[in-house]
Amino acid sequence: MQYRALGRSGVMVSELCLGCMNFGGPTPEAESFDIIDRAIDAGINFFDTANVYSRGGSETVVGRALQRNGKRDRIVLATKVHGRMDEDDILAAGNNRRHIIQQCEASLKRLDTDYIDLYQLHRANSDIPIDETLRALDDLIRAGKVRYIGTSSFPSWRVIESFWVAKELGLNRFVSEQPPYHLLDRSIERELIPMAQSYGLGIIPWSPLARGFLTGKYRRGQGFSEESRFGADAGRGAEILRRRDQHFTDISFDVLDLAGALADEKACSVSQMALAWVISKPGITSPIIGPRTMEHLEDNLGAIAIEVSAEDHARLDALAEPELATVPYYHGRLVNFKPSEYGWL
Repeated sequence: MQYRALGRSGVMVSELCLGCMNFGGPTPEAESFDIIDRAIDAGINFFDTANVYSRGGSETVVGRALQRNGKRDRIVLATKVHGRMDEDDILAAGNNRRHIIQQCEASLKRLDTDYIDLYQLHRANSDIPIDETLRALDDLIRAGKVRYIGTSSFPSWRVIESFWVAKELGLNRFVSEQPPYHLLDRSIERELIPMAQSYGLGIIPWSPLARGFLTGKYRRGQGFSEESRFGADAGRGAEILRRRDQHFTDISFDVLDLAGALADEKACSVSQMALAWVISKPGITSPIIGPRTMEHLEDNLGAIAIEVSAEDHARLDALAEPELATVPYYHGRLVNFKPSEYGWL
């Protein structure tokens, strides 16, 4: 396992981050404990969860696991705030000072810890001025309850705005951003990654396997079962369904076929090939894996041993070049699209 600096913080984190969304949900608690222990033994020292995952269930399981194995001080523990925690309470969501401080206290209790290493805004909140949000986060840092702060699915301009406000007001600034990034969505390469490299921002990609599409378990023309993650999207709204269906295109399957061919050449799984590609890209700190089972974790761990050559990158670029991604990046999926046609280049 290799380690990389989390932005300009100087904190060294593993090249894979253990995403804990399935803990407290589909993964039984006992298996969650085993997965966490195995990840630590393999060298992973970076865990990511959120208050909304199973409405606190994920944080609770992670807290119990780290108390059980006594490894809390060896882990860079990240969680997130923003999402709705009570459907009947209008105050139970958002990036305002009240909600952030309240939810930080709740996360600390569930995680059974005195501090959160990385506290992240799960999404942007256009209705809340960024100075209010940053002041609340800065107060949590000064109180010793949070070490560093980050964002998730923020466009580049919002991150830069936050840097400017933090500098003007003398507040702590964000050290990381979590965007979606995988072979079917490379749009962050146009703007977000260059910005991050220029300003010392860590990039922690979520969904590096495109919600399971890049594991190779789907076949052209066969669709997906109701039991699959994509099948579970039914009833979640038109936008979710649109984004789901954009995975199942001819060009997406062309990319999947090529990733499969490269995997065969390297005697590895398709998912390991796709994950190794993300790890190898410039500007990437630590992609988030989200194993539901121990088998998933073992497969993901194998990606760190896969070397992606310049020739491999060139072959994949011929099909999955960043110019083919849509915008904005947090809704981007691979389609036939050229930014120059819209005057963006």
